[in-house]
Amino acid sequence: MGKEKAGALTPKAISNRIKAKGLQKLRWYCQMCQKQCRDENGFKCHTMSESHQRQLLLLAEDVDKYMDSFSREFQDEFLKLLKRQFGTRRVRANQVYQDYISDRHHTHMNSTQWETLTDFVKWLGKEGHCKVDETEKGWFIAYIDRDPETIERQKAAAAKEKMDMDDEERHAKQLERQIEREKARKVNEAESVFTALKRENEEEKVTFAMPAGKKKEPLPGPSRIDESNPSSLQNPLASLSSSQKEKKMDKEKTKESLKRKSALEEIMEMQEQEKMKASRKSNWIAKGLIVKVVTKKLGDKYYKKKGTVKDIQNLFVAVVKMSDSGDVIKVDQDHLETVIPAFGKTVLIVNGIHRGSKASLVSLDEKSFSVTVDLKDGPHRGKRIDRIPYEDICKLDT
Repeated sequence: MGKEKAGALTPKAISNRIKAKGLQKLRWYCQMCQKQCRDENGFKCHTMSESHQRQLLLLAEDVDKYMDSFSREFQDEFLKLLKRQFGTRRVRANQVYQDYISDRHHTHMNSTQWETLTDFVKWLGKEGHCKVDETEKGWFIAYIDRDPETIERQKAAAAKEKMDMDDEERHAKQLERQIEREKARKVNEAESVFTALKRENEEEKVTFAMPAGKKKEPLPGPSRIDESNPSSLQNPLASLSSSQKEKKMDKEKTKESLKRKSALEEIMEMQEQEKMKASRKSNWIAKGLIVKVVTKKLGDKYYKKKGTVKDIQNLFVAVVKMSDSGDVIKVDQDHLETVIPAFGKTVLIVNGIHRGSKASLVSLDEKSFSVTVDLKDGPHRGKRIDRIPYEDICKLDT
């Protein structure tokens, strides 16, 4: 009888699976057959097999086709790993290669058009895929991200930075002009000359006159009670006038109302303020808002003019249609300002805990730069909200 084949759960079968699971030596791998051998003898037996010979016949028909295919797969997988794991940072090429070959199903370099990693790195720099430089520690590469979305995002960031720099330069020039005007004004003024104190007459006495102080009127109280009237001694308030009594009673009521504020109400107010701070976001523009342009960079034609937000780009750039001219322009939200409508009109809360809710304008406090509104929608519909800052509400295009 022939020898039976070992089962799947025998020690020998388990040992073979453990050996085949890990990464083996790359020189004993056949790319055409996609087979990894554990040693030189196994690789020799594989090259003599009938299946390997058939794959070699297919390769011999068009060698360039298979080599280009393997080279393209190796390049795409290598660059994908470099972009995903390291981004645009400068990193050693050998480190990326070691991470790439850790996958046992990767495309091997010995099946591509590049013989060594150095040749491949030089080719990446020549084709413009990466920035390449050689140091004492080896070759270093940095991925060049040519994704259209990334390029647009970089352009937007550069434009915003340039716009901020323009504002700073304009402010610096304005300060320089003010300093020059002040210097020119001081040149025309006569400089004060300090001299020593001289006395014309040595026998004259030096006197100092102190201003006479005003007599303070005595405050109304027990000191002004008429001692001749015994009823006023029993009730001090009886000697006060009716207007003074009313003022004193009002002050006492105000103090009592302030004392009635419990600790629970104070805690609730503190929690409400923390919620307001946590709910604030850096971007506030939204579609349908009527805003005002507050930058002169676009020209006097649009400065201090109002328009309607038609679209939002990258969260911070608004596409605004101007009300007067009908022109459509792109403006960063830093160069826009909210518009406050008349009382009773509809506004949108653009920041804070009620962000995104519509409300009706009730009143306006110019001292604290805040408004009071009644919510029109949301879970707190009908609730009146006080002390909302000007920049947290904006007029809606209705």
